[in-house]
Amino acid sequence: MSENGCLRTGVVGVGNMGRHHARVYAQNRAVSLVGIADADAATAREVADDYDTSVMSTDELLDAVDAVTIAVPTRYHDDLVERALDAGVHVLVEKPFVKDLADGEALVERAAAENLVLQVGHVERFNPAIRTLTEVLADHEVLAVEARRLGPPVDRDTTDTVTMDLMVHDLDVTLSLLDSGVRTVDAVGTCNGQHVTAQLSFEDDTVAQFSASRVTQQKVRQLAVTTRDARITVDYADQDVRIHRHSVPAYVENDGDVRYRHESVIEQPTVANGEPLVTELDAFVEAVVTDSEPVVSGTDGLRALEIVDEIDAQVSTELDATAQQSR
Repeated sequence: MSENGCLRTGVVGVGNMGRHHARVYAQNRAVSLVGIADADAATAREVADDYDTSVMSTDELLDAVDAVTIAVPTRYHDDLVERALDAGVHVLVEKPFVKDLADGEALVERAAAENLVLQVGHVERFNPAIRTLTEVLADHEVLAVEARRLGPPVDRDTTDTVTMDLMVHDLDVTLSLLDSGVRTVDAVGTCNGQHVTAQLSFEDDTVAQFSASRVTQQKVRQLAVTTRDARITVDYADQDVRIHRHSVPAYVENDGDVRYRHESVIEQPTVANGEPLVTELDAFVEAVVTDSEPVVSGTDGLRALEIVDEIDAQVSTELDATAQQSR
C-alpha cells in the first residue's frame, strides 16, 4: 500500500488497451498509479506524462506495486503473469488469458497457492447491457444464443486468430450465462480464417451460434438470447437491451393488396450507464482489497480458451484441406 493507504497499481503494456487501464487507475481515488512499463519508450513517456506517473522497467514496476494490469500481446502473457506472481503481485491480465492451456492452468494453480488474485480481462462481462441481461434471464429458460462480433480489418498489430481476438468475448459471456457444460463444437472459416462461424451444443440441449470477422465492412457487436417466451437482444456498443414478447403474425389488406405483418410487444429495460472498463477495474481492486474471488477468474479464462482452441483447430484443418484441394 502507498503512504496514503491506497493500493499501488501499475500497467505493463500501454498500447491500444493498456493506456485506458492507466487512465482508469489514474482517475480512481482508491488506488495510486505508481508507474507504467512498455517496450516502446516514446509511448511509455507519452502515457506517463498524460497520467502523471513514472516510466519504469517491468522489474522495477513489479517491485513497486501491489497489483498490476498486463496488457501486452498474448504471446507474452505467460511470462509476465508468472513474473508478477513471483513478485507477489495481484494480476489482471487482458484477454485472452494465455496462448497455451497448460501454461494457464499452471498460473491458476500458482496464484491460488500464493493467495494472489488472478483476473482475466473479459471486459464485456462488465458491460451494463450484459449485467441487465443476466438479471432478465433469471426468470427465463434459455433455449439458444446467437452472437455476432464483426468488423473491418484492424489497424493494430495482432497475431491472435479472429476467434481468440474477437469471438472469445462472446464465448465467455455465453459460458457465464449458461449453467451447463459444452457437448459439441463445430466450426468453419473463410478468408484465410479471418471470418469464422462456430456452433456449440450444451449438455442441457441449449445451442449457441457465434460469428466473428475482421473482414466485414460494418462494425457489429450483438447478442441475442431465445427463451421459452421471449427473444432478448443486446447491442454491446449501444448498451441496449430489448425483450420481444407475444409475437403475432397477421395478413393485412390495404387498398386491395394483402401484406404480411408481424407484431410483437417490445420491452426496453433500463440499463445503467457506465464504462465497462471502470467497472472491471473496480471489481479487480475490490477482489484484491477484500481477498475475494474475482468476477472473471483464471479458470473462467481457461474455459473460454479451451473452446477457442477447438474452434481454431477445426478451422485450420478445414483451411488446410481446402488449400490441398486447390493445388
